[in-house]
Amino acid sequence: MSQTNIQQLNEFGQSVWLDYISRSIIKSGKLKEMIGLGLRGMTSNPTIFEKSIGQSNDYDEYIINSCIAGQSTFEIYDDLTIKDIQDAADMFLPVYEESNGLDGYVSLEINPNLAYKAEETIEEGKRLRKKVNRPNVMFKVPATDQGFKAIEELTASGINTNITLMFAVKKYINTAHAYKRGIKRFLQNKGDVTRVCSVASIFVSRIDTLVDNLIEEMLAKEQSQEKKKQFRLMKGKSAVANSQLVYRKYLDTTSSAEFKQLQDKGVRLQRLLFGSTGTKNPAYSDIKYVTELIGKNTINTVPEHTFYAFLDHGEVKKALTPDDSNARKVIDTLKSLDIDIDGVCAQLLKDGVVIFSKSFESLLHLIEEKAKVLC
Repeated sequence: MSQTNIQQLNEFGQSVWLDYISRSIIKSGKLKEMIGLGLRGMTSNPTIFEKSIGQSNDYDEYIINSCIAGQSTFEIYDDLTIKDIQDAADMFLPVYEESNGLDGYVSLEINPNLAYKAEETIEEGKRLRKKVNRPNVMFKVPATDQGFKAIEELTASGINTNITLMFAVKKYINTAHAYKRGIKRFLQNKGDVTRVCSVASIFVSRIDTLVDNLIEEMLAKEQSQEKKKQFRLMKGKSAVANSQLVYRKYLDTTSSAEFKQLQDKGVRLQRLLFGSTGTKNPAYSDIKYVTELIGKNTINTVPEHTFYAFLDHGEVKKALTPDDSNARKVIDTLKSLDIDIDGVCAQLLKDGVVIFSKSFESLLHLIEEKAKVLC
């Protein structure tokens, strides 16, 4: 039997994960089908759960029973999301075992309201790991300064982490250092480092969305036709260029003598994961952020429609290389046009925390309102 495009991508060295979760995709058999097509893992976030729980009645029976049992809104949320994570993790367990812990992970976001509170994030991560009780679950921590402290401590405690809302190159460097410090401590304490896995999630399409909007605003004010031409040439290029720069730092980090020594002791590579890879601009290819980000020893977590689009018409061809000269030219050109990619990345991290926090609060309110109606 011939391989699917997704399976070919996995074989090349880039794992495909799904950026979505719902009870229906688990119970209907669709997730099992997608795993058969080459899906290797799954990520979730508060916005995804808000849509999944709010737009279906799949959770209503559990909400009713929880109301009768006298559970609080947060307890209902906790149980609903953890049950989905556990069920999905169980479905991915064969992938986890077959890959010796490389793939087969499901990610659960730690309460985003704790994004700037290191100690509370650490405490919540430990609580969730104990309650979820699955070897193939990662806990998502944002790439804030406080988040880096939590990443180190959770890693030192042997907990799998997914560092999320990472945009800037310097945030990747901080992420890699936090993982390295934590895994060294775990190793010194005689922990089984082969059972600890971490991914560094660089968000992609949101950068193009913001930069393209800035370009449109500047085009409306610009008088010079030559400069207008420069602006137009930069549309849709910032996100991939930024990702290429991160990828180069990733290669430098993971090929260093220090990390090679850690690998010799069984420490796992903290792989780079490309997130937010659904195409938001209809003028761009529906698989733009897959085909332009194919690189070895990486992961791409995609929305369901992007998964099927690449399955249908994707082509596996290496896109990312150690040569980041073209990416640097793009970033330098943007800077010459008064678009600072570092400022863009900082704004997106701040906005991302707010978006996830609002989704989290909205989800709690949604569950509370459903409980009032159903009970």
